[in-house]
Amino acid sequence: MSIDMASTRASRPDTARLRPLLLAGGALIAMALPGAAAAQVTSGPAPTPTEQGLQTDPASPASIADADAPQGPDAAGGLGEIVVTARRRVETAQDIPVSLTAITAEQIDARDITSLERIAAATPQLAIGRNATGSGAQLTLRGIGSNSLSIGTEQSIAVIVDSVYYGQGRTINEGFFDLAGVEILKGPQSLFYGKNATAGVISISTANPTDTWEGMARTSYEFNAGKLLGEGYVSGPLTDTLGFRLAVRASKDFDSLFDNRAGPITYNTRDTPTRATVAPNTPHIAGASPDNGPNEREILTRATLVWEPTDRLTATVKANYGWNETMPGTWNYSVFACGTGFSTTSPGVPCTRTFGARVNNLPADIAAQTRYARSDGRNFNEYESWGATGTLEYALDDITIVSVNNYNWNRNKWSNDLDYQSSPTVNIWGTELSKYHAYSSELRASSDFDFPVNFLVGGYYQNTRRDFSQLVLNNGSENSAAPAGYRYVTYAKESFTDGETLSAYGQLLWKIIPSIEVTGGVRYIHETKDSLFVQPYANPRFAGTNYAVNVPLTADQTFTNWSPEATVTWLVTDDITVYGAYKTAYKSGGFSNSSIQTPVTPTDFFTFEPESAAGFEGGVKALLFDRQLSLNIGLYSYEFDDLQVTYLDSALLAYNSVNAGSVTTRGVEADFEFQPRALPGFNLNGSVNYNRARYGDSIAPCYGGQRPSEGCFPNLLAPGTPGQNLDGVPTSDAPLWTASLGTRYEHDLDGDLVLGASVDSRYSASYLVSSFGSPLSRQDAYINLDASVRLRSEVSGLELALIGKNLTNQFIVTGVNDASGSGSGTGTVNGRIADQVGFLAMPRTVQLQLTWRM
Repeated sequence: MSIDMASTRASRPDTARLRPLLLAGGALIAMALPGAAAAQVTSGPAPTPTEQGLQTDPASPASIADADAPQGPDAAGGLGEIVVTARRRVETAQDIPVSLTAITAEQIDARDITSLERIAAATPQLAIGRNATGSGAQLTLRGIGSNSLSIGTEQSIAVIVDSVYYGQGRTINEGFFDLAGVEILKGPQSLFYGKNATAGVISISTANPTDTWEGMARTSYEFNAGKLLGEGYVSGPLTDTLGFRLAVRASKDFDSLFDNRAGPITYNTRDTPTRATVAPNTPHIAGASPDNGPNEREILTRATLVWEPTDRLTATVKANYGWNETMPGTWNYSVFACGTGFSTTSPGVPCTRTFGARVNNLPADIAAQTRYARSDGRNFNEYESWGATGTLEYALDDITIVSVNNYNWNRNKWSNDLDYQSSPTVNIWGTELSKYHAYSSELRASSDFDFPVNFLVGGYYQNTRRDFSQLVLNNGSENSAAPAGYRYVTYAKESFTDGETLSAYGQLLWKIIPSIEVTGGVRYIHETKDSLFVQPYANPRFAGTNYAVNVPLTADQTFTNWSPEATVTWLVTDDITVYGAYKTAYKSGGFSNSSIQTPVTPTDFFTFEPESAAGFEGGVKALLFDRQLSLNIGLYSYEFDDLQVTYLDSALLAYNSVNAGSVTTRGVEADFEFQPRALPGFNLNGSVNYNRARYGDSIAPCYGGQRPSEGCFPNLLAPGTPGQNLDGVPTSDAPLWTASLGTRYEHDLDGDLVLGASVDSRYSASYLVSSFGSPLSRQDAYINLDASVRLRSEVSGLELALIGKNLTNQFIVTGVNDASGSGSGTGTVNGRIADQVGFLAMPRTVQLQLTWRM
């Protein structure tokens, strides 16, 4: 039986075992380990072994093409060529004209990359900000990304899991474990990855069954969060043609990483069953949340079957389930910067850069009568998902046909304190239930003729549905005559969007001469989105004045796009490649499901147009000194039009998604990897990146409290809405310089023991986190340091590791929002700048890990 559904970078016999490491996060090392520049990444169905023409280990997404250049501590040193399929055909990282970085299963395991956030924490130019509300996360690459305030905004970085597109920010909560590899492709990637890949792609491959029975069991304990984790897998052949793999992970926090510094407050409500009613205040005690964050619990499982009845036909089925809960949901929120140094709504409370939040529970008597809230009023975020993917591959003599079908579903539910400052006067809570499901089908054919011209053609279909329901409680609202679940609600929202996408793409490859290849391709996309928004309830004090009630807004949107791409590649020698490319990409327009409707809100307040990108990139890739050193240098220049951003419109008290105008990114990226033959087991790698991401002539929202003297003018964005021209302002999460440097070494001790150690660092210059240039949002320059030491027995299969993350305990802000109740007088001379609520990356963590491989 030969079940070899993925490729492997390492040639050592024990490399396969390292695959299970968790994380979709691996992508990140990819960036930190530039020399590992490319492993299998696919935009639709993943390229399969038959397509690759390789017999590979399913544990890892990349394959060593050069058997004379083994990898690993017991190898002879030197770098092997990494086989990649970023363009869905067999190439090497040295030859492929694509800017990408990758991480193999072995590297994922060594660095314990177990989440998208851990990818970003160690990857230059990649930032991920977790948000409990809105879309759930902001993903930014090279300074391009959409902020996370609206649930209707999809990300500019496409997340691909086993060849399936996951476009929601809440993908951050998915279970990325037992992986074969992760890759990051930088810049527009529409040809192979379709819509919503304007900034790049994170492609994640999960592990497949192995040819022989094997397994792994692991437990670890993280000392600061008190996180106890257990995971494992079993894998092998059920018959000569059928392989099976089952992987499970579960974890629970018994301590915390973030402190809750809130004290109890009194929330006064006034019963107003009619607008004319005047009732006395009723006090409710909102106690400080007993939960310090993240107080996380999760359960993840995945099962895989691979059936190979003939040498030509391979069928793969993957099914997964995940559940994740954190308390409070806003555990990583911190009001870290204020104009006066103190909170606007909690006078006397300093705004400091510390790992602490201020969270109050919803009063229990109110929570008991509020939809989606816990009966005890505790703040939480709960995410649940499941999905199934079926892949069929049929190989003819010169043409391979691949089909991938997927259904995925997720539900997110939360109840949270939304004023973030434990204010005695400004009290806001919200509860929410959102659901999303998608079905997709992709069919592709690629040729491998033995003459200069070859082709790739494909078609794609996707059907999606998003349902959204939210309640907001503030302003002392109470109505004893309200429907059940709404007594203390100020206003409620209900919304949905049905989406459908049809797409076709093709590419021609022409080797003009053996050393020069010219390729050209295009993707066509036709997309429709039908949406509805309604506010079914508002407290009588505000109904008809602040909020429209039972007045549905609908939008039927249609989008079409052609995204062409062309590349020229010159193989100067077997070890030097020069390339240049013109690329375009497209990100879907949409509907802001989580906005607010006043009696005068027009429908176009809720809609926004597509985002597009076009530009050039090129580079040189070289293997030097008898293939002991890889050196890659790339340059790029892209213009993004109609960048999608979301802001708080203080005049209408609503979140609004708009197209902010143009952005230009230009930069230079250089990376290296050194693995000397004279010192087996040693590896040194690093990168230096310059990126200048600046708005062009873009009329956009002001940051909260911005004054005319600071560039904010009344009615500039829209009648009644102040605006600013962002021309020359940096985009969010766009440091001018980033860099990485890492080293690892493994050494055989006496007997069967192997001792290994690694150190990985990441540098970032300072940057603005706000999408609108708020000077208070600036993140200072920092150096982030990870390290590990491990001891393993090759005979028993036992390994003990000590792994540290963010050992310098850097305070890193990856996303921001204006604090509720701050940012007054926007567009006037009396403006007061809004306090900044930061979404923080993880502080220092140190874990002890014990692994047994069978």
